[in-house]
Amino acid sequence: MLQLDSPPAPVLSLPGTNCVVKSQVSLAPFTSFRVGGPAEWYLAPRSIEDLQAGLLWANSEGLPVTLLGAGSNLLISDEGLPGLTICTRHLRSAVFDDQTATVTAAAGEPIVRLAWQAAERGWSGLEWAVGIPGTVGGAVVMNAGAHNGCTADILLNAQILSKIGDISVATPQDLGYNYRTSNLQNGQRWVTQATFQLQPGHDPKQLMATTAAMLKQRHSTQPYNLPSCGSVFRNPNPHKAAWLIEQTGLKGYQIGGAQVAQRHANFILNCGGAKASEILHLIRYVQHRVEERWSLCLEPEVKIIGEFQPI
Repeated sequence: MLQLDSPPAPVLSLPGTNCVVKSQVSLAPFTSFRVGGPAEWYLAPRSIEDLQAGLLWANSEGLPVTLLGAGSNLLISDEGLPGLTICTRHLRSAVFDDQTATVTAAAGEPIVRLAWQAAERGWSGLEWAVGIPGTVGGAVVMNAGAHNGCTADILLNAQILSKIGDISVATPQDLGYNYRTSNLQNGQRWVTQATFQLQPGHDPKQLMATTAAMLKQRHSTQPYNLPSCGSVFRNPNPHKAAWLIEQTGLKGYQIGGAQVAQRHANFILNCGGAKASEILHLIRYVQHRVEERWSLCLEPEVKIIGEFQPI
């Protein structure tokens, strides 16, 4: 067994695969915030078999496992992550079934690309996803949504991988869906693929125009010029988090390289050289100020992982 108290080998080959596990790989390039320290061990599988082999290796070494998709909606500590970090962005495929009007896509498939492909076929149901910078796997886990649509509305089933490498199939009812949440968020099970039920028979040109309009509206109201994680906080119904933050006077407020966006107050931007600790400090400051004024606790939508120093 690998002795992790000694300096790790830079690369390990997984038996029976073409995959290698690398040590001390910076995770900042793999997150939309562009922050985060190194992974103790890092794997980028290109097949489910490679993914299973990585899990088996981590289990044999007693290592914790973290899965990354597109790295959006995620804040990783400056200290990095212990154990094995598996990046699923190379697990890409999408199969459209004309008989059932379903599409089955691998976990690493960008949800944006899937939305455009569906629109080109004249299949509705994914238009809302066109501006979401995430993967199919992330969308299923987070119940991603926009424009009054969400993953739970169209998900038929998802293929789930357990910590020991077993595969099962789950329905939306099995996943305990609620607003931007599911019971997959505890990090004990992972999505490998998902099947969505769509509605065929629409005019592709019209559906493409609708999809483009949604993307334009999203870009006109949200900042895309600097790294961010998307919406930082869940909306505490009936209120909008952005409105509460804006009315608290926090637009443009900055800690280090992290800033509350001027265009949309529920975005925090990396204005250049921000640290994960500065972003978390700003998140906590916004929570404090909003609760102080409105007696409402903003719940982060962004997933915060790794060790952070107390603020």
